[in-house]
Order: sequence, then structure tokens, then C-alpha cells
Amino acid sequence: MKKIVIVGGCAAGPKAASKCKRINPENIVELYTLEDMVSYSACGLPYYIGGIVPNINNLLVRSPEEFRKMGIEVFLNHECTKINPKEKTVVFNGEKEVSYDELILCIGSSPYIPNIKNYNLKNVFNLKVIQDGIDIKNLASTSKTAVLIGAGYIALELLEAFIRSNIKVFVVEKSPRIMPVFDDEISLEIMNEILDNSKGLVEFINNDEVVEFLGDENFEGVVTKNGLTINADFCIVAVGVKPNVDIAKDAGIEIGVTGAIKVDNKMRTSIENIWAAGDCTEDIFIPTKQSVYRALGTIAYKQARVAAINVNADYTGVTEQFDGILGSMVTKFFDYSISSTGLSENAAKELTGYFNLVPISATVEEYDKAGYMPKIGTLKVKLVADKRTGEILGAQAVGKGDVDKRISVVASALRANLTINEFLHLDLPYSPPFSSTIDPLLTAAYKLKQIMDS
Repeated sequence: MKKIVIVGGCAAGPKAASKCKRINPENIVELYTLEDMVSYSACGLPYYIGGIVPNINNLLVRSPEEFRKMGIEVFLNHECTKINPKEKTVVFNGEKEVSYDELILCIGSSPYIPNIKNYNLKNVFNLKVIQDGIDIKNLASTSKTAVLIGAGYIALELLEAFIRSNIKVFVVEKSPRIMPVFDDEISLEIMNEILDNSKGLVEFINNDEVVEFLGDENFEGVVTKNGLTINADFCIVAVGVKPNVDIAKDAGIEIGVTGAIKVDNKMRTSIENIWAAGDCTEDIFIPTKQSVYRALGTIAYKQARVAAINVNADYTGVTEQFDGILGSMVTKFFDYSISSTGLSENAAKELTGYFNLVPISATVEEYDKAGYMPKIGTLKVKLVADKRTGEILGAQAVGKGDVDKRISVVASALRANLTINEFLHLDLPYSPPFSSTIDPLLTAAYKLKQIMDS
């Protein structure tokens, strides 16, 4: 039996707490969170704002009372203000000192705040916690115009939500294209799809950035670097997040090259008996073995599970490793799906100065089912490989077909280090309602093989 203190209550923290208690019911497990609630799905907030999720309570995974029934004590409104590794104690709210045998830090991330004049006006929001979603939904119900800063995953999901509310949205993006994780032509297709199916309610402003918010107390509009003035009822800033590391850094825990907590593949930090998981940690990007930072719920849950198993390894004799990530993602804009994994062609070309790579790609556009079936969708698949070795590097897929399952197949292939030749022999399932006779993925792979052999 040991006392395990877990700091953080959104995704990784509750997962780690539950796993620690299940592994050894004799453990004393305490879960501390800064917020007034615990264990919820922040990823569902755009769908709550858009009305797809009808009630905010649908996003609550488990209540403090449910945790207590499991034997896990939950402490709400507890801010971690200091860690004392030598004494093995944690201080909350500046005064409450708690001892631990093992400490798991799941302290998450915070919205990145760009340097914008008059940032603290009312009706300027980030989307990070439950209350943000409630506030945005309430204001959106009475608004006609909005400015959205950033054009990544969260921005696309909010676009759909605002269009459902008939709100005119001005999207200001510093990059020359939206969704810059995708290659140029895929990014352009995503943008055109949005423009064609947004009822004229979306305007993209690329190669520009907001430098000032207008208004005395309430937000009234923005001024951009290129001199554009946009009036609107409210603003959402969605330009990414940064890891919460100050408490860890003050305790002497090593911070990695990305600015997040450095952990090994067992989720151990540089200080004995202190572990970390979730948005506060950096990851290894499997295709390049480089340290990267990706704040995703799927990663947080897996890391928390690994941390909990290894915290209890002296009891079970079992250990687990978290070897890294592929950056796999999926999102949607109404019935148009967007997904990717591994390296894009652009990213692979940028690495040729550091790695011995010769990136090649093949793109196909096919039906996702047999062409004679009802409700068929068209999808575009782009597969990237190294011409030298034939090893698959990544894939992107967009369209109104089942893009996610194609990317899931490639993600598995990346973990297995499959070459194009090996990939071509995958026994993918077929039936007219589910796929064409030759799956679009395999068609792209055949094209890549032709390029390799040329």
C-alpha cells in the first residue's frame, strides 16, 4: 500500500487515479484539481456550443461522489503552489501541505496568449474549460458576428458551431493557409470546402494577425497587422496551448526542449517518485524520434495509464512503456471529415537536411464504397513514403467518406514500420457498403510503388 497524490482533474489525472486504485485497492489515492469539477471531456465543448451535445452535463464523465465510492478522495478548488521533493510533500492554496509516496503531475496546459493590445476586454474567450463553453454558448445565442483567431482543429470545430447559430465569422490566421499541419493542396481543399458550405458566413483572412482589440470594456472588434479593422460581437482566441510547468520547474524537475516536462517512456520525471502525464509533458514523435509537444486527450489517457501501471510496479511486478506518438488526428466540418497521421510531405521535406530521406507522395480521389451503393462519399487520400527505403511516413485524408478508418490503418502501419511493398499485401476487409474492391489506400500505395520503381 502507498499514498498516491495526483494533481490535475481533467483527463490524465482521473484516469491515473482510477487505474491506481484498480491495480491495488489498498492504495490511498487522492486527486486534487484547481477547478470546481473533475473528469470531463473538454474535446466535446465545440459540439456543446453548436447544440449537437444538448446539455453541458453530458460532458461530465465522473462526479467527485463517484470517485469517492471507488475509494478515491477528490479535492476541488485546490491549486498546487509548491512541490517539496526532499520532504515528499505538495502544498495547495499556499498553505495546505500534503505528503505523498508517489506524486503524479497531470497539471495540463493553458491557452497561448498572443501579444494583442487590450487583450483583457470582456467577450474575448479561449476554449479550455467547461465554463468557457458555457460562456461562449450563451453569448453566441445573442450574437451575429465573431472573430476567430487561429485556423487549427478547435477553430474548425467552432466554425461549424457558429454557422449552426447563423453567426458571421472572420477567421484571422497568421499562416498563409488554414490547417497548416496538412500539405498545401489538402489545406486548400479544406478551405474551399468550408467556403462552399458555410452559407457565406465565413471569411478567411490569411497572412495576417490581430494586434489590437477595440472597445472600452466590452470587445467591439479587432485591428490587424495589415491595417484591417473588423467589427464583431465577440472573439475566440484559438492559437494553441502551452504546458503548465512552473510548479515543476520550481521543484527542480527537468524541462524538455519543447518547454514541457521531460519524461522517460515509463512517465518518470527527473526526480524520483514524481511522474507526469498529459498536456504538461513532451512526447517522442515516432517517425523521427524527436521530442515534440502535442496536447491531445488521447495521448493524456494513454500516458496516465502507463504512469499508473509503473507507479504500482513494485506491487504487481508489471511495467509498461509509452514509446511515443504519431500525431494522429481527426476532426470534421459538418459531414466533411479531416484526418492525418505521421509526416506530411511538407514536413518530410523539411527534415531532409537532418535525415537521409527522399520523400515521395501519391494522391488518389475515390469513392469510399462501391460506386453503385447509395450514400457513397468521395474521399481524397494522400500517402507519403521514403523512396530510398519504401517506408511509409504518413498520410492525410479528407472528404465525405470514411476517412478516419483509412488513417487508422496507416497509423497501425507506421507503428509496424511497414514499407509500401508490405502495405500492399494488407488484407483489408471489403464489402460494397464499406469499401471499393480495391481500397483507396491501396490505390495510393500502388501509385507510390510505381514512383519508387521508376
